[in-house]
Amino acid sequence: MISIIANTQKKTLHSAAFLLILALACQALFSSPAFAADAIKAPQFTAVGVDGKNFSLSDFLGAPLILHITNIEIPLCVECEESLKGQVEELAKLKAAHPAVQIATINMRKNSYSRDGKSLAEKWWKVNITWPWAEDIEPYTIAGKYLDYWNVRGGSSNPTLLLIDKEGNIAAVYHVYRVGEGVLEGVQSAEKLYQKLQDVGGREWKGLEGEVFRQEMSAFGMFLLGILTSLAPCSIALMIAVFSYVMTIRKKDEYLRKSVSTSREGFMIGIAFTLGMGVVFFVLGLFISQVGLFIRDSRVFDLMAGLIMITLGISNLKPLDEILEPVTSRIRPNRGEGEYCDTHKSLLQRSVEASIALFKHSSFIGAFTLGIFFALGWAPCALSMVLPVLIWLASQNITPLAGGVMLFIFGIGHGVPIIPIATFSRAVGGRIGEKYVSIGAWTTKFFGLLVIVVGVVYAARYAGFLLW
Repeated sequence: MISIIANTQKKTLHSAAFLLILALACQALFSSPAFAADAIKAPQFTAVGVDGKNFSLSDFLGAPLILHITNIEIPLCVECEESLKGQVEELAKLKAAHPAVQIATINMRKNSYSRDGKSLAEKWWKVNITWPWAEDIEPYTIAGKYLDYWNVRGGSSNPTLLLIDKEGNIAAVYHVYRVGEGVLEGVQSAEKLYQKLQDVGGREWKGLEGEVFRQEMSAFGMFLLGILTSLAPCSIALMIAVFSYVMTIRKKDEYLRKSVSTSREGFMIGIAFTLGMGVVFFVLGLFISQVGLFIRDSRVFDLMAGLIMITLGISNLKPLDEILEPVTSRIRPNRGEGEYCDTHKSLLQRSVEASIALFKHSSFIGAFTLGIFFALGWAPCALSMVLPVLIWLASQNITPLAGGVMLFIFGIGHGVPIIPIATFSRAVGGRIGEKYVSIGAWTTKFFGLLVIVVGVVYAARYAGFLLW
């Protein structure tokens, strides 16, 4: 058992390449531009302005509204400042020239201790803000309803302007500046905005103007991605080893029989094990999404992600331990032959033994616990496989709960291959596992090269080269 686990863990980084193309495909799938011939209803909200007065979207019905979604706080997005300043100045100019024009600002703020964006804008840029202005502290209960509009390919458009007609429909969306990418549609002038307000709803207006990037989180897509990524040799080999060990120790004679009860019990064990893995992924999704709120708009994130991808790609062509062997052999202390070496059971082995004890009381609970321990103790192999998915998830503008649900579904799919392995006899399950391994093995070298290419594309964004 120990030797099998040790051998499979040496393949730790070999499986990352298997899912890179799938993760990127999901990114394109989950955040794609959409166009509409007809305007769609703007999500309703109620906010408390910095002046202490409440206002709602419904308060503006009867005349067009410019909804200004921005992020002005300390620390300020330095690369965005010119666009932030320019748009606030143009809105102030529009309001001064046409007092009847309706404007409302939702200022998204990560730092709850920062001064409000209205005060900062008036102090820094010497503008007179006379329209309703509300601060929306992370996790953005108001701006989150408009995620499809201020999100552009997984990054924030800061600022974003929405033109809402007199009936409460979104008629136009303007992405001024995308963090990490640069100017998109640019600062919208007071003159242009006033003309748009006059035109909206008229005969010449052709429906929704601008791009909307839908955050369509496909549960089936994440489930399928989980299944496909689980076919990596590292994952399947280790799961076969663990279940072979569990079934041999627990019910050797009974498990080898091809009885209906044994198959049914094995099926339920596989289900419980999969659910246990899903729980761990759910918690991981909560954490990753929360961290992503602070790093997704940073070019450093692209650099770090790129370097990690390049490292993983190289390791798929040749294991890192072999590359680093000349260095590590000099650092590693030499032990004389026959010298006593203290050995300790691995975390995974201790977890398996603890789960077996629970099997005496309930097969379902024992397998569920084993799934949790397996997902935790199998971290080196798991990290290399799911890292591209985690990087993608961290780059998305989604709530921690949504991130947790997404990874839970992914985790369920990731554990699905264990169900037939656990359901059938050990010999049949082993042959199924061998088929899984053969399917995943041939992709390693090819996707290793692909990972390196994708890593270079990510890292290039740090230097301002937007290859993607």
